[in-house]
Amino acid sequence: MPMSRDLLRLADAVLLPGFEGATPPDWLRRRLGEGLSGVVLFSRNITNVPQVAELTAALRAENPAVLVGTDEESGEVTRLEVATGSSRPGNYALGVVDDTELTELLARDLGRDLAAAGITIDFAPSADVNSNPDNPVIGLRAFGAEPKLVARHTRAFVRGLQAAGVAACAKHFPGHGDTSVDSHHGVPVVGGAIEEALAPFAAAIEEGVRAVMTGHLLVPSHDPNTPATLSHKVLTGLLRNELGFDGMIVTDGIEMAAVSGAYGIGGASARAIAAGADAICIGGEHADEATAIHVRDTIAAAVADGLLPEERLADAARRVRELSAWTVSARAEARAEARAEPRADSARTSRSDSAVTLTRGSGAHNAATGTAGASAGLDGSGHGASTGLDSDGYGGGSGLDGSGYGAGLDGDGHGAGAGLDGDGRGAGVAEPVAGEEIGLSAARRALRITRRSAAPALPITRPAQVIELAPEMNLAIDKGTPWGVGDPLSRLLPGTAVARLTAGEAGGPVLESLLQKARERPLVIVVRDVHRYAWQGEALRHLLSARPDAVVVEMGLPARTDLGSVHIATYGSARVCGQAAAEAITGTL
Repeated sequence: MPMSRDLLRLADAVLLPGFEGATPPDWLRRRLGEGLSGVVLFSRNITNVPQVAELTAALRAENPAVLVGTDEESGEVTRLEVATGSSRPGNYALGVVDDTELTELLARDLGRDLAAAGITIDFAPSADVNSNPDNPVIGLRAFGAEPKLVARHTRAFVRGLQAAGVAACAKHFPGHGDTSVDSHHGVPVVGGAIEEALAPFAAAIEEGVRAVMTGHLLVPSHDPNTPATLSHKVLTGLLRNELGFDGMIVTDGIEMAAVSGAYGIGGASARAIAAGADAICIGGEHADEATAIHVRDTIAAAVADGLLPEERLADAARRVRELSAWTVSARAEARAEARAEPRADSARTSRSDSAVTLTRGSGAHNAATGTAGASAGLDGSGHGASTGLDSDGYGGGSGLDGSGYGAGLDGDGHGAGAGLDGDGRGAGVAEPVAGEEIGLSAARRALRITRRSAAPALPITRPAQVIELAPEMNLAIDKGTPWGVGDPLSRLLPGTAVARLTAGEAGGPVLESLLQKARERPLVIVVRDVHRYAWQGEALRHLLSARPDAVVVEMGLPARTDLGSVHIATYGSARVCGQAAAEAITGTL
């Protein structure tokens, strides 16, 4: 059936496609002029902020109200800083610090950088409650494992980001934290009641979040047959009617197998709009004009065939326009405020308030330099309760509580930390951060250090051998994003040797060779989510059986804190997390 130009234009108004390259292709410019509502930027489109600003200016020349979105969560999932690694830690580190003023300031600082690049909507924060420590796709992207903690930091992040004139987008509704399947590859199922998972989204809505991103999840308590992105019961019944959200609902990448597997990209898009979504995110894997045309035409055909009410499509397009209008006015207001007030609250200049401070005293800093502190794995003197090896070859103590998290973790699943007070912050004299980036300050404050050996393992003052065990990351994390401790430690200790091993490379002969090279050197072993990867666990056991004096740095979620003579949990692998760990190792924190 022939479709009218108006109908095609209406379908275009709900699409957010991706594209290839660092400049907008001709087809995208043309489509923006014809009614396309916006675009999504991926790592492949980004070199640096000035380049992105030039790119978005070209897009705005075709459509002044264009929505420009990206996944800039900070931490592991970064787009703006994919070439260098993020200058800000991710959500879990912020949850560990548990200072909502810090979270708000960091988000506002991030929002200003995004606004300077011409990005108008950030698909962040992740409002998921990471209640399953084996979650393969959320993990460090969540603020934590406790709903109230996640809710208060979600609110703070939304508040800070939108104060900078950039729309926030809480994701992945109705909560991806209690899953064990990556929706890039299959359909995760959220079992049981979801009230706790909804709490952060309710908080974001109350805070005025402008957008919510759907999760490609099956939620049997509300719809046992259809993933949330395609479910009228979840999007309209739950999100719109029960929670009262009136902003723009955008899908997660519609190419993901959890939704496109059964219906194709176009079919899933039409069903999502019918269910209550307002915008379709595409282009992560299919970033060509043909895909964008196919999705547009399939949505229009669904209207022509009576499968999608035209009124629903028009309502979706209206919500997209309203968000576009908000971003235009919000950016103007933020620019006016920035001109009126110096950027003093971003911690790029000296600060004296306690919200952004580097704690120095009996906390992580003193643990690094050898001062006694109360922590899991420490006896009353501050020495390790056991320096030998237990039956699994790691070291004394299982370090696991009933939940599978480390015994050195508090009720939120965060590290109790050496020398920390009851709320998980450092107990000691707080000194203001002067001239330091807010992100590095946050990363330092998030460190949790457990010293287990009576021998003075830290600080390390001579060249070390660093062995980094590198698992394959999920698709949300760009494979080229720099991470690790080896590089920053090499800058602090010139002559440090660094070896990075993947699953296929960490066999016995390679490890023995590295141990030989490290015979006269301090050894630092860096892992990421070691509890989730059997090969990392085996390699770590091998190394620690030969070198129980090694320092272990966990840059993922620490299921155990009783590994090595000193265990350092960074709660993230962002560039600043590696820098903070290197400073702790060398006593320069």
